[in-house]
Amino acid sequence: MPEWFALDTVTVAAILGMAGVTWLTRMTGYALARRIAITGRAKAALEAMPPAILTAIIAPMALSEGIPEAVAAAVTVLAALRLPTLVAVAVGVATVVLLRSLPL
Repeated sequence: MPEWFALDTVTVAAILGMAGVTWLTRMTGYALARRIAITGRAKAALEAMPPAILTAIIAPMALSEGIPEAVAAAVTVLAALRLPTLVAVAVGVATVVLLRSLPL
């Protein structure tokens, strides 16, 4: 194995520690969500978060890369309004792959 790929125990411990904290955070959120009734505006806000987060992640890339990426980002945002997030991401990836393969 190359020397640059070597992992020391501190690095492995840090990675495992971060994974544990991430898992604990998620499980705590699920446990609390089961005990709290979310209705009205809070429910609407939580349902709107996946498209908003997806847009925040994609927008900087889309505006700095080129036309295929910008079009694919717009398609992804529109898909995220109606489809599950994973499907919207797949639609966006397929769109950018298709547009990049076209001779422009």
